[in-house]
Amino acid sequence: MATSRRLLRPILYTSTAAVAGGGALYYIYRPIKIPGSDPASVPPPRYTDDGRFSPPRFPLVKTRDEQIEDLKKSAGTQSAVDTLRGATKGVLGSLTGTKNDELVEREEKQVDAEPYDILVIGGGATGAGIALDAATRGLKVAMVEREDFASGTSSKSTKLVHGGVRYLEKAVWDLDYNQYKLVKEALRERKYFLDTAPHLSNWLPIMIPVQKWWQAPYFWAGTKFYDFLAGAEGIESSYFLTKSRALDAFPMLKKENLFGALVYYDGAHNDSRMNVSLAMTAALYGTTVVNYLEVTGLEKDGNGKLVGAKVKDRIQEKNGQKGQEFSIKAKGIINATGPFTDAIRKMDEPQVPEIVAPSSGVHVILPGYYSPSKMGLIDPKTSDGRVIFFLPWQGNTIAGTTDAPTAISQNPIAGEEEINWILSEIQGYLSPDLNVRRGDVLAAWSGIRPLVKDPHSKNTESLVRNHLITVSDSGLLTCAGGKWTTYRQMAEEAVDEAIKRYSLQTSPLLQAPRVSGSEMIDDAAPLDGACQTHQVRLIGAHGFSNTLFINLIQHFGLESIVAKHLTESYGDRAWTVAALSAPTEQRYPVRGLKISALYPFIDGEVRYAIRHEYAQTAVDVLARRTRLAFLNAQAALEALPTVIDLMSEELNWDRRRQEKEWRDTVQFLASMGLAKSKLGVTRRDVENGKAGEYDEHERKLYSRHGEYDRHRA
Repeated sequence: MATSRRLLRPILYTSTAAVAGGGALYYIYRPIKIPGSDPASVPPPRYTDDGRFSPPRFPLVKTRDEQIEDLKKSAGTQSAVDTLRGATKGVLGSLTGTKNDELVEREEKQVDAEPYDILVIGGGATGAGIALDAATRGLKVAMVEREDFASGTSSKSTKLVHGGVRYLEKAVWDLDYNQYKLVKEALRERKYFLDTAPHLSNWLPIMIPVQKWWQAPYFWAGTKFYDFLAGAEGIESSYFLTKSRALDAFPMLKKENLFGALVYYDGAHNDSRMNVSLAMTAALYGTTVVNYLEVTGLEKDGNGKLVGAKVKDRIQEKNGQKGQEFSIKAKGIINATGPFTDAIRKMDEPQVPEIVAPSSGVHVILPGYYSPSKMGLIDPKTSDGRVIFFLPWQGNTIAGTTDAPTAISQNPIAGEEEINWILSEIQGYLSPDLNVRRGDVLAAWSGIRPLVKDPHSKNTESLVRNHLITVSDSGLLTCAGGKWTTYRQMAEEAVDEAIKRYSLQTSPLLQAPRVSGSEMIDDAAPLDGACQTHQVRLIGAHGFSNTLFINLIQHFGLESIVAKHLTESYGDRAWTVAALSAPTEQRYPVRGLKISALYPFIDGEVRYAIRHEYAQTAVDVLARRTRLAFLNAQAALEALPTVIDLMSEELNWDRRRQEKEWRDTVQFLASMGLAKSKLGVTRRDVENGKAGEYDEHERKLYSRHGEYDRHRA
């Protein structure tokens, strides 16, 4: 008996070790579904045998004027409008959604009031997420935004969709359950994010340089724990790179004192385009969505309960007219205004204590040669203990961020001290052969994080990024805090609370629009009245695949870099954008006139932004529909005349409005890092090439002058 035990014991130990090792190997090398790698749910259109081409036919959102009329109905007011609609004609018409409409507005008339279930104030990530969640539960929803969608914090993020390795470290060392819960929640939401908008988001490997041998096991344990928490929501496992392999993957790294590197995976995205897509998807599902509509007051009944809001149309003011004011009636109001949360709360209760601690986060954009195109870098311990990300984004390199208390403003300006601090920290990790120069900064901006106040904290860096949902005595529901990655979870909890507080009844959405533009996908199938936003695909997602750009090239004759950009910014709606692009009158590319020679943004994007995404100003196009202002402030200035001309054709701007757009846009570009010497540049200067003239500082950046020695070369 004893002999058999001695024989069985090593066999048992060996078998157990083999099973455990095999399980670990399978977990590390298991097949993983990468967003965008699957074939499109709706295959791209093809030519028939007789040479005919049937383009996708996507549902259209209502016009901004039609949305405003719907808002007025909630209070029993409506403008009498005579409408003559012409039929959409031709293949391009079916793609672009062009209509022959004439609207003649007359006096207002009274109609039966049709109050909304929920009025959402704020069109950022949280507000748009709430609107989409509520609409897909069968509720009647309106969303209004004082500026443009993503005009604030939601367009000025680090562009990451992440759980937060920094928060995980704090959770472990401080035994902070709230930090742990935030990381766990964010990792789950990261997967939903990438599944519902694969065209706007992607996985990104991020390198952590290891400079001391003892850091390797520390970072390895941290990244493996990060992988473990992600579980089924994870992707590739983190891994260690030797010094030589680290330098091969990231050649710009400093070799001295480099022991190796850990690489882990997180997500990256195009934040403002994601925000706009959320708003437009909500509009397709029935939400009344209007930008540039400012809430000027809240309305209460005799019992002091909120019943609506007073709003003003700011576009009419931009056109030199008196801004029309009217009321919107709703059973419940949700405040999702980010840094401006307390301003709305004080409309409700003037003496209410503030709950938001605004924090400034500065980012700079550098040329793409500062980083590999498919690898980011994190500096976990800067000179003052903060964290810096160094990431490839839209062909350039983004670096940031700072974290300091700030005052609230619409377009804060990045300070020179903060910019130079970021550049100094970057230089510490890059090879001494690379000179990180202030003149290489193409754009710089400051975003305001709406952190939730912790009464015991001494500095904003220690504030938890958790969100907070509160309801005032009058019924104002406020959703504040959080971060981009968790917008969907925040929206779900806010709508759950609204349903309970306002006694709302959800219902299955039986007549959901065909967002995909195809009968192949039934978008109404999962919409049973409960929250389903974790599987509601956004506009553009259904027909997207990593090879869609090839179909666009073959049909429209687009330049390769342009076609790839369109599919990664619009998904299957790239078909519409391409159809709206003018012929180049060249052999190749056939379509797509670039608005900037340096970047792949084209004229069709401007038309699409106006007709399908409610773009109302040149800043909307340059900063949030395309990302040119964030990538290169000088290039955005040089593209401004073209954008204003295209928008004038679409929106019938007069000379006064064009001049206002010029002034407003140049002022905005100042907040994006445009050189002070360029702030007085006129349109004529740009058209005559004077905007590109360099000052004394720029003159020293490159070898522009001097005799070229042919023999020496």
